[in-house]
Amino acid sequence: MKIEHIAIWVKDLELMRNFYEKYFNAIAGELYHNPQKEFTSYFLGFKEGVRLELMHKPTVFKSLEGSSDLLGLAHFAISVGTKEKVDALTEQLRNDGFTVEGNPRTTGDGYYESIILDPEANRIEITI
Repeated sequence: MKIEHIAIWVKDLELMRNFYEKYFNAIAGELYHNPQKEFTSYFLGFKEGVRLELMHKPTVFKSLEGSSDLLGLAHFAISVGTKEKVDALTEQLRNDGFTVEGNPRTTGDGYYESIILDPEANRIEITI
């Protein structure tokens, strides 16, 4: 078995698609739109691994207004291949104004990683 894809609700679908294409070399499929459900999404493919689905539906965010209790995805990790690439991408994202929550380091469980926030504050571990 394998995970086929991970889905994230997003506020700004195009902003998020552009972010993952620019920094993680994702390739977006065609925009899917279901007008009856006011639902739009993109599947993003990567050279290797799991696909990422970015989903938008206006009513999802109305139900979250004023709520501080969110359950679900804590983070996902994207492997870039080497320590040098982790360092370089982390610095590029920092220089481009994105939040770096955790500088590159070797964790207690042996991963070399940094933690950044995408434009809508989803945590991404950038790892080897």
